[in-house]
Amino acid sequence: MPIHDWSRVDAGVFHDFHQAWTIEICNALNAGGLPAEYFAMAEQVTGGPVPDVVTLQRRSSPVESPHPSGGIAVADAPPQARFIASAEINLYAAKANRITIRHRLGRVVAVIEVVSPGNKSSRNAIRAFVAKAYELLSQGISLLVVDLFPPTPRDPQGIHKEIWDEIREEPFELPPDKPLTVAAYTATEPQVAYVEPIAVGDLLPPLPIFLDPETYVPAPLESTYQTAWVKRPAVVRELIEHGGP
Repeated sequence: MPIHDWSRVDAGVFHDFHQAWTIEICNALNAGGLPAEYFAMAEQVTGGPVPDVVTLQRRSSPVESPHPSGGIAVADAPPQARFIASAEINLYAAKANRITIRHRLGRVVAVIEVVSPGNKSSRNAIRAFVAKAYELLSQGISLLVVDLFPPTPRDPQGIHKEIWDEIREEPFELPPDKPLTVAAYTATEPQVAYVEPIAVGDLLPPLPIFLDPETYVPAPLESTYQTAWVKRPAVVRELIEHGGP
């Protein structure tokens, strides 16, 4: 189902969809999208602002394999994206202030963030979002960011450029006809970003959710978007698709 133009409705309408979509992503991941030793939960606090979806790994026992079963090996099938960037990490700088966050049910390995209008509503809001993203990556937690809103004066080349500049400043420009962004980030050495510019009317790409440096699963963004969309009230879908009844 093509991406809708969420900029034509107020933030409350997207918030309703955002909440429903988050649950659908969790359900899809827990219904076979993740290897057996992993599970996803919504709105679990990992320190700082609350992420949308957190992927957790059960605490290992001595007989468990250190590598997940059922994920895709990066070496066998490298993730694909229109733009791929990598940057070396200063490991000692990362270790100096690194905080290991543990959930009572398991270790946090990945976070999915769906950008809301509030995340880009002010300079302070976007700085907070970028700082949260950088903190997660610095803690060794991989990240997937979905931004269905066009750039603002505070992120003129989209949210990915703002995040990546915290890691490595380098040129990046969104294609004029693809102003929206889905970006996946590894928290490994070197850090790698897989960036897919998209537009209203496109399908959502299955960018990787990294479970460890060698393994990922494709994010079920398109199927879950469809499921959440068809469950919205008809009057809301009419408003978004046609600008009103």
